[in-house]
Amino acid sequence: MRKLLAAALCLAAAATGCGANVESSTDAKSTSVTLTNCGRKVTYDKVPERVVTNDVGITELMFALGLEDRMAGFAMPDDKGDLSSVPWKDGYDKVKWLSKDQLTKENVVDARADLVFAGWNYGFREDGGFTPDALKKLGIPSYVLTESCHNGRTETARGIMPPLDALYADLTNLGKLFGVEKRAATLIAGFKRQIADVRAKAPEPADRPKVFLYDSGQDQPFTSGRYAAPEQIISEAGGVNVMHDLQDSWTTVGWESVVQRNPDVIVICDYGDVSAEQKRKFLLSYAPLRNVSAVKHKRIVVLDYVDLVESPRNPSAVARLGTYLRKVAKER
Repeated sequence: MRKLLAAALCLAAAATGCGANVESSTDAKSTSVTLTNCGRKVTYDKVPERVVTNDVGITELMFALGLEDRMAGFAMPDDKGDLSSVPWKDGYDKVKWLSKDQLTKENVVDARADLVFAGWNYGFREDGGFTPDALKKLGIPSYVLTESCHNGRTETARGIMPPLDALYADLTNLGKLFGVEKRAATLIAGFKRQIADVRAKAPEPADRPKVFLYDSGQDQPFTSGRYAAPEQIISEAGGVNVMHDLQDSWTTVGWESVVQRNPDVIVICDYGDVSAEQKRKFLLSYAPLRNVSAVKHKRIVVLDYVDLVESPRNPSAVARLGTYLRKVAKER
């Protein structure tokens, strides 16, 4: 599976480090660049040279654009799967792993960072005082992952556009900031072609399986609303996210809502101290779920964490989940 993932991603990312000839990030102009990030205009006075990132998806966005030479380091837990077979292994080999926890001001200052690329709940957090405003006071600019932008519906609700649009927006913005617009455009075009191919094979609307994304939690499940990556990974793969009505990205729901919506398939997000197999055993043994279609028929599929947060692995996840959902649609 890992080798197939690497091959698929290398094909989709032909404009990156998989052997293609692309413009160098060192060709970026030194003039200021203004971008729209989380609905606000942000001006960067120069091309960053010492970027620090938080978490695996954000880090791989930089690697997919061939920008490891512009990075001073990254922070992420070591529970995010095998990193040795991804197309951007060279990036992980070259760039310093600063912390196996979330970024801190100390990490950033010690790395002499001139840009922090993180997201709300992907590094940025009010409770710890690690925010774009706090970094600005230190003279350090930031860029916020679009999937994580606060949308104002509640104090913590996140997501301002469809998830894949968020991916494309960030790739476009990074391409402009670092002077690799052609590379970003080629990457986006490849992703769109890959996803369109899966969409063309999807079941008819009436036959599409209902899907529940299970991240974690036993008392209450943590799942994906309409603004997190699983929403479009599921829909483009030919399914229906049963939590589509939640105007948030990642959020907690009640088990009763899962039972009421009766998903045909459950997708497990694989990461953390609780293994995918442990999560699967819990779902199959949890009494309130016993009559849920996905549990009755043991239709449970596993995707990696980085497949399911905004990252350049999203299109490959669409393709793999699409294969599974087409099989389910035929069996029902």
